[in-house]
Amino acid sequence: MKSATLPRSRKSPRTRWLVPAALILLSLVPVIAGAVRLTELSGGQITPDNARFFDSPVPVLIHIPTVTVYLVLGAFQFVPSLRRGKRGRASWHKIAGRILAPTGLLAALSGLWMAVFYDLTPLDGPLLLVLRLAFGSAMVAFIVLGFIAVRRRNYVRHSEWMSRAYAIGIAQGTIVVVTIPWILLVGPVDELTRALLIGASWVLSLAVAEYFIHRRAQVPTRAAPPSRAPSS
Repeated sequence: MKSATLPRSRKSPRTRWLVPAALILLSLVPVIAGAVRLTELSGGQITPDNARFFDSPVPVLIHIPTVTVYLVLGAFQFVPSLRRGKRGRASWHKIAGRILAPTGLLAALSGLWMAVFYDLTPLDGPLLLVLRLAFGSAMVAFIVLGFIAVRRRNYVRHSEWMSRAYAIGIAQGTIVVVTIPWILLVGPVDELTRALLIGASWVLSLAVAEYFIHRRAQVPTRAAPPSRAPSS
């Protein structure tokens, strides 16, 4: 006799869009903040808080648009249906990836440049500088490793590395989720607290990415059909 096959659970179309919707919502924080900064640079008043951007505007003019494209467009890379292309045509996922890899690198590298060469603000101490350099460098490394993996047609590793890179980028939105509760419950942040909260945002984003990476790795094992018992 034959053993019964296990039913496969299928996600509804709405469920499939929950992750990109949440990512776009998080990305609104840096996108809106970047739009405000660009408005300042286009004719706003120079203040001690933004003088460094007027003194050297090129890095920030590169950083803000590339971050915006990377975070918003990158959110759709997590929609499974967009990874499948039609015959003779590249998938939306592949086309978008050709845009996301260079924009992600430009966003990370311009962020590293600003971290090193811009003057520190009163709440941006040495610890935060070290964290920015560490996570910014990691983002660059993850994108490069993801590119190498896809060139080798190792799509699983490609997805893992790019997910980690995106997690570092989207942490700019996670910072608000982490910081606002602290301010409401504890009070204003100082230099050390700010650095620790921002660092915690990066760690949290990467932890969530690792959870989903591990979860995807378990899917083939769980979804594998059971072996048939010998006929009696």
